[in-house]
Amino acid sequence: MSIVTLTLGLIILTLGSEFLVRGASRLAAAFGLSPLVIGLTVVAFGTSAPELVVSIQSTLAGQDDVAFGNVLGSNIMNVLFILGISAVIVPLQVSRQLIRFDLPLMVALSGLIAYMAFDSRIDRMDGLLLSIGLVVYITWSVIKSRREQSELKVQNGSEVRTDVIGSGPRETILNVILLLAGLGMLVLGSRWFIDSAVVIARLLGVSEFIIGVTIVATGTSLPEVATSVMAAIRGERDIAVGNVVGSNLFNIMGVLGISSVVSPHGINISPSALQFDLPVMIAVAVACLPVFFTGRIISRWEGGLFLTYYFAYVLSIVISVTSPELSKLFSTLMLVAIPLTVIALLVSVVTYVRSEKRRATA
Repeated sequence: MSIVTLTLGLIILTLGSEFLVRGASRLAAAFGLSPLVIGLTVVAFGTSAPELVVSIQSTLAGQDDVAFGNVLGSNIMNVLFILGISAVIVPLQVSRQLIRFDLPLMVALSGLIAYMAFDSRIDRMDGLLLSIGLVVYITWSVIKSRREQSELKVQNGSEVRTDVIGSGPRETILNVILLLAGLGMLVLGSRWFIDSAVVIARLLGVSEFIIGVTIVATGTSLPEVATSVMAAIRGERDIAVGNVVGSNLFNIMGVLGISSVVSPHGINISPSALQFDLPVMIAVAVACLPVFFTGRIISRWEGGLFLTYYFAYVLSIVISVTSPELSKLFSTLMLVAIPLTVIALLVSVVTYVRSEKRRATA
């Protein structure tokens, strides 16, 4: 029965992501919004809804580690796993807006969380500031997108058409229904997949900790995985990348912010999260800068690099619990691998800058 539910969960996830991407891309044209902004807002926030519910429930139940770990783990997985696997399938084009504003904002907010968490707590005032920041970000993104789309039409000398497919009232309602149905199917499919996978893993004798850091951690991000991969396959690459960056922004400002406001005492942060997971989240955000910058394309080898580091991150958590001695050796290997990766990324940036200079002088 669990195998049947697992299979049905995957099918529903696939169909849900297809509905969500198709409805979102059509609404983008109907409302004069770019696919990037739809990916950064509607799609990203919708696929992050399960994280919001889990974090609010956790803080109200006094499980602060779950709430904070949910944000950190989701942000790390969004970049390393989801962007990685999407780029391996199809190299992803990165828009100028992401490089100039949204990505630096993600890096800045990651650093801000480190500052807020310096006293081992995200209090209600911190959460209120983050929540206000989310409202400002959404408002600014929508207004800016509509203005840019209007300017683009003027520059192209094209008049606004009223007969565009998907722009009528009936088509708009159908696209909204399609988008909402996709979101609902993503939540249902991911829940069926997680529950079934946990049952199967327990029958196979896998420990609950391993289940938590692998199956459950992956399962809670399945909506983002399914949406970004499907968007990449369908050629909606702005939605694929925007979904990841937007989800990370929503996790920080929305999930962490709202959870901190709802909780009577804010969110207490454990020393282990401050010492390991939070620095990893910041490092992952910073690593996006050179990857996104070089040619505004996330290539297949860069996607493979992200995937490698994600599996290394999960493996480090598993080893730290199961074998402390092996954990020291693994940490040493990572201390060697990380600087080499940084050098490789810097070399790619320098090569890109030089090629651009040659092209400009040619």
